[in-house]
Amino acid sequence: MVTVKRSVEVFTAGCPVCSEVVGLVRALACPSCEVRVYDLREGCATNECREKASRYGVTAVPAVAVDGILLDCCRRGPIDAAALRAAGIGQA
Repeated sequence: MVTVKRSVEVFTAGCPVCSEVVGLVRALACPSCEVRVYDLREGCATNECREKASRYGVTAVPAVAVDGILLDCCRRGPIDAAALRAAGIGQA
């Protein structure tokens, strides 16, 4: 059986709260989760990270998108383990 990779993108600004969320996402991630962390302060060589943040509707960091969709918890409140698991993070 082929395992489908889950794309998990974390948008940060290098702050302590962002670091905690990056740690939480990495701790919950499973082998089928491909985690990418984008530091919006520094940007990236192709500006892909800032374009994605804009496209996903990121208005505050930290923020997490799974398979190209910004999680509801990132739109309304703090990011927690239950919301990440509900999005499929940590499930093979």
